[in-house]
Amino acid sequence: MDAFILRFWISTFVVSVLVLMILLTKKILYRHISKKTHYSIWYFLFILPVTALLPSDLFRLGEMYQRIKNSFREQGGTVFKDGELSGYSDFQAPGKTLLQDFAISVDKSTPDFVFYTFFGVWVTGLLICMGVAVYAIYQLNRMKKSAVTIKNPEINELLEKCKETVGVRKKIILLESSWITSPITLGLWQPYILLPKNIQEVFSFNELKYVFLHELSHQKSKDVLVNYGMWLLQIIYWFNPLIWYAVRRMRLDRELACDASVLRLLDENGYIEYGHTIIHFADRTARPYRQFASGMGGTQQQIKQRIRSIADYSGDSPLFKWTSKGICVVLAIFVLLLAPLTSVIAGSDEVYHFSGNNTVYEDLSPYFEGYTGSFVLYDPSNEHYQIYNREMSERRISPNSTYKIYSALFALEENIISPNNDEQAWDGTVYPYEEWNTDQDLSTAMSRSVNWYFQSFDQKMGREKLQAYIGQIKYGNENLSGQLDRYWMESSLKISPIEQVELLNALEENAFGFKEESIRAVKKSIFISEQESGRLYGKTGTGMINGKNVNGWFIGFVEQDDHTYYFASAIQNKNGQANGSKAAEIAIRILQDKQIY
Repeated sequence: MDAFILRFWISTFVVSVLVLMILLTKKILYRHISKKTHYSIWYFLFILPVTALLPSDLFRLGEMYQRIKNSFREQGGTVFKDGELSGYSDFQAPGKTLLQDFAISVDKSTPDFVFYTFFGVWVTGLLICMGVAVYAIYQLNRMKKSAVTIKNPEINELLEKCKETVGVRKKIILLESSWITSPITLGLWQPYILLPKNIQEVFSFNELKYVFLHELSHQKSKDVLVNYGMWLLQIIYWFNPLIWYAVRRMRLDRELACDASVLRLLDENGYIEYGHTIIHFADRTARPYRQFASGMGGTQQQIKQRIRSIADYSGDSPLFKWTSKGICVVLAIFVLLLAPLTSVIAGSDEVYHFSGNNTVYEDLSPYFEGYTGSFVLYDPSNEHYQIYNREMSERRISPNSTYKIYSALFALEENIISPNNDEQAWDGTVYPYEEWNTDQDLSTAMSRSVNWYFQSFDQKMGREKLQAYIGQIKYGNENLSGQLDRYWMESSLKISPIEQVELLNALEENAFGFKEESIRAVKKSIFISEQESGRLYGKTGTGMINGKNVNGWFIGFVEQDDHTYYFASAIQNKNGQANGSKAAEIAIRILQDKQIY
């Protein structure tokens, strides 16, 4: 929910800024761009909101190709037979003490209440606006069904001549309705022009020609489709007054652009007659169906602006046209460059964009029955990844107690503890786990996942020093904005399973230049057990929110004589059953079936 709220507010901010930028551009360059350009630049409103709300990893053609290829390629790893897992019933978790769960619940009732209240208010407004839209479309359909086809051959012949003049080839159905007082154009697939009843008796053929030229210009510009886009913007951002103002201005610019298109088809003697024709359709009433239909009429204020524009019309010189196009192109480039940046900002905190080429995406879903999650296995000898669930493997979530690996490393580097002196005295505070209520050293604190032991490191180092270390190793989203004693517990700091594996590999190889004795001390503290196949190192983590275990981690590596395999298993469950022990159970079963451990 919080990720959706973030994206939505970013898109709201971006579209508001874009509205202001368009208004400023129109004001500064008012006399340097054509009426059509004044209208066209509003189209950019439809780009940024969409890109900001779309998932940043929506289009995964490479992954699709890889999955198709994998389905035809025999894998040498896990084999499932008759729906059972090899070695499942024989599983015994080694190093039970290190795989126990000791997690503290994080109370998030207030933020969730705020999120759901906001979401509820937004959806309520959304439904009301959709109801108005549905009613408007219903009115249009009733109007269309009650309308009478105009069969006058002379009027239909005039319509065909006007179609040829404007350059419209599509079949247009001409109707007459008593529901309207000015002509309108509607219909996404089958275009209709609706005329007010008895218009053919009130207006001359010359005036009807102006009506047809105007409505056909709307049809040529696909203004009916644009009307739906404008209404969609109003529905999504119903609470944003800038959007309502922008849509109102866009409708006026649409009519001014349409008038300019008609005037280009007339000689100067026709300008006055066309203006008089428009004046006939001034209307004080705001009708809901006008949101989805383009028409020749408008309010008296709009008609006045259009008449002034017609009076000032002098045609567009070639230089003026090229200037308009150039300004429009520059603005388009700016918006198109901003669009992906907006998506990145919206998703930068929640997704790690993995670019590994030597990767196999495999189906390990039978291991994860009842859970959503991911498993990542990395063999650095050939830089080869095996990944289950690409989307989840790149999604950042709170590291919880797995972060204590690096908390210990930073404390060793700062000489808060040392490999030979890593004891911390218990201050007497009673914690919910008996194992926490005693003095601790690095090994016991890591195996029992003792929060206070590692929280004391953070207090001694301070946020600035911590931030420097986090930035040095590029830990996930590097966000320490949460409380200093819990930023890694379902709070601001987040990391993806792929990043966990990459960091473990960098830690083992000491890619960040830490003291060798610090690396060895941390490695010793996360040792679990040894078998003939190798030595297992790892750390669990459990995310508990409002008393429910919602996230489970198990990360680590298997060290063999000639190989080291790095892995990360992450699981989620809304029923409160996702914990580090279960993630470890799943990971070790996979490692066993792959004959790695």
